[in-house]
Amino acid sequence: MARNIIKLGALEAQKTAFLLCDIQETFRPHVKHFGEVVRVANKMMEASKHFKIPVYISEQYPKGLGHTTKDINVEDAALVYEKTKFSMYTPELQERLKKDVPDLSSVVLFGIEAHVCIEQTVIDLLNENLAVHVLADGVSSRSLMDRQLALQRLQSIGCFVGTSENVLFKLLRDKSNPAFKAISKLNTTPTADEFGVNTRKSVL
Repeated sequence: MARNIIKLGALEAQKTAFLLCDIQETFRPHVKHFGEVVRVANKMMEASKHFKIPVYISEQYPKGLGHTTKDINVEDAALVYEKTKFSMYTPELQERLKKDVPDLSSVVLFGIEAHVCIEQTVIDLLNENLAVHVLADGVSSRSLMDRQLALQRLQSIGCFVGTSENVLFKLLRDKSNPAFKAISKLNTTPTADEFGVNTRKSVL
């Protein structure tokens, strides 16, 4: 009997949602490689249009911390919502996902911070038996050690840790996909190597 291909890391656009977590301007001076996280977020926002995948954007306590950086155009998002809970998986988001993507099986997650809001969101999503893909080039923290250890933990609990390019080509599946040209163009900028992603060795 064949295994569930989604649980092996495959992606189907019509059963996928993108989650952009708390990329707020206030955090720019404090989060490592903030600009790279913004670049990847914009890449995924553009890709979402070609795949017709809804994007949900959270803002952590915007009254005190401000809104999503203006470097990201949020106009095409399915939902921009505020939260105080660290996890993005709030009752508001849950209701919208049920309505917008009734056959939801996979979530692609990017934003900040890797060891707090991203990690707690992943735990909640995995608890709902969803496949979760975290973009290693699209998440960061104030500390690179926190970021690195978070990625290790996420992988160990069953999350798929990959790059934006990896995820987008999984969604394409075939060169004959009508979105192939547009997505290939988005992938002309290589994943930043300065992150030094290494999920096998400890940074300690």
